[in-house]
Amino acid sequence: MKKFIAEINVMPLKALLDPQGKAVNLSMHNIGFKTVDNVRIGKHITIEIEALNENIAKEKVDEACKKILSNPIMEYFEFSIKEV
Repeated sequence: MKKFIAEINVMPLKALLDPQGKAVNLSMHNIGFKTVDNVRIGKHITIEIEALNENIAKEKVDEACKKILSNPIMEYFEFSIKEV
């Protein structure tokens, strides 16, 4: 078995409103960051996983993202994986 680290980003779908991002965008404008726009807030998740090879590790991470870490109705995810 090999150990891998997955870096996962979960973000709201672009077609959906992001109230958190909108609030941060407004706050940034209020304190002088006038050139900032389209702030989107998501989640960054890091997990360690053991698997026989990188392809199996990717399959497990993909399944975890689909079943637990993201809501496919409202969010999309992307990840990278590397061997430790």
